[in-house]
Amino acid sequence: MKASVEHIREKFAFTEGRACRLLLVPVSSYRYKPRHNDNGLRERLIALAREKPRFGYRRLQILTRVA
Repeated sequence: MKASVEHIREKFAFTEGRACRLLLVPVSSYRYKPRHNDNGLRERLIALAREKPRFGYRRLQILTRVA
């Protein structure tokens, strides 16, 4: 999403707002910056999901709390 807005802005010299409107992306979503990094949790969930493919997200969430 951000890459698309940036591409439109560079290629056609559009403003941020105009590029967002063209792609139907809210400007607030384009400007959003995450407050913290979840990479560790994300990697742990992916590893658990590969280890136990039949478990759903609820069960995997419980496993991340325990371990």
